[in-house]
Amino acid sequence: MTSKSLREEIRGLGTTLNPPMIAACMAIYARALPDPAGSSRIQRDIAYGPHERHRLDIFTGADGTDLPVLVYVHGGGFVGGDKSHPDTPFYTNIGAWAVRQGFVGVTMTYRLAPTHPWPAGAEDVAAVVAWLRRNIANYGGSPRRIFVSGQSAGATHVASYLAMNELHDAKPPVAGALMFSGLYDVPLIQKGPPELHYYGSDAGQAERQSSLPGLIASDVPQLFTISEHDPWNFQAQAARLVERWFAAKRTLPRLLYLPDANHMSAALGIGGSDEFLAPEIRAFIERFSAAA
Repeated sequence: MTSKSLREEIRGLGTTLNPPMIAACMAIYARALPDPAGSSRIQRDIAYGPHERHRLDIFTGADGTDLPVLVYVHGGGFVGGDKSHPDTPFYTNIGAWAVRQGFVGVTMTYRLAPTHPWPAGAEDVAAVVAWLRRNIANYGGSPRRIFVSGQSAGATHVASYLAMNELHDAKPPVAGALMFSGLYDVPLIQKGPPELHYYGSDAGQAERQSSLPGLIASDVPQLFTISEHDPWNFQAQAARLVERWFAAKRTLPRLLYLPDANHMSAALGIGGSDEFLAPEIRAFIERFSAAA
């Protein structure tokens, strides 16, 4: 698990999400990632669509073929964020970690609200998956073994993509989906400016915008996380996920509770201080890669 001093620092930041808190989290976790890229080969800013933010980075290692592919979709409250942050190791840490596990890593950016409201994020995840299905074999990856993951808004976009059958160009659309502290049930969200920018204020659209029914109906393997120090909005979403999932399936979703972690920890800790979530991600990918 994480060190005592790191746990104390994370706890001291509380649960409020704002730029100073996010910057502090990045500084804390960056200490454990002095060389996140390692020996990975990284091809930056490959276009997967026509928009200026339709860019992805591909991380590869030694020569290989038919390798599992881990895609990471960044957070940013629907209105910000990027696949890489200058002067930080994020989110190179995730792509490089994937390579060390014997996978191909992919990080992506997507269009932002308010210019691009719902379901633009899900559409961009779909565009990346379609691009990878056509091209990832050229980088040693398997088109059949694509796993999409995301944190916060990124997790929300992954969930929406999975739930919207009209966005799928194959069946199954992906081999698995991993969602870290996402939003799934739109009527339950306490909407601040970022959520209003993305979803709008029309309560009549909330059910249609919710991914939860589609997630429950999907046959794609799914892994969710919630953090001990996540804000209320995300804690409530995890509770609703468990409630609705169990009511529909009489079983529980794969939901990991991350102790001593906050809203940023799942993404920032991979490849460094995290010794809990990363092995679970690897085990999930290896299990469902074998079935793909």
